[in-house]
Amino acid sequence: MKTECLANMVEVNEKIYPCTVSLTMDLIGGKWKAVILYHLKDKEKRYSELRREMPSVTEMTLSIQLKQLEKDGFVTRKVYGEKPPVKVVYSLTQFGESFVPVLEAITEWGNKVVIEKGKFITS
Repeated sequence: MKTECLANMVEVNEKIYPCTVSLTMDLIGGKWKAVILYHLKDKEKRYSELRREMPSVTEMTLSIQLKQLEKDGFVTRKVYGEKPPVKVVYSLTQFGESFVPVLEAITEWGNKVVIEKGKFITS
């Protein structure tokens, strides 16, 4: 029996889900959350660094997604200094680091899809 099938529903942080896949997709689903986590997997980064590495994400979307990832425990936000300009750095928490193998599997699968069905574009 699959683990997610041990019960009809699962509950995490007072939210009920029909299965663990639904839970996972709620936490990291959408266009940008996994991409943000991917860019933080090797080292902490400032907001401006993330923005540069993801030029097609809007500032508002990046800000909202970072706040959500922080709320869900994937990312920590550290503020250095008290007067502007302050330095804000984002990094993965231990919980966020536990997701890195999944990110690597997604990356590997995506690379295979491109090799089989598309092409890599360099500029």
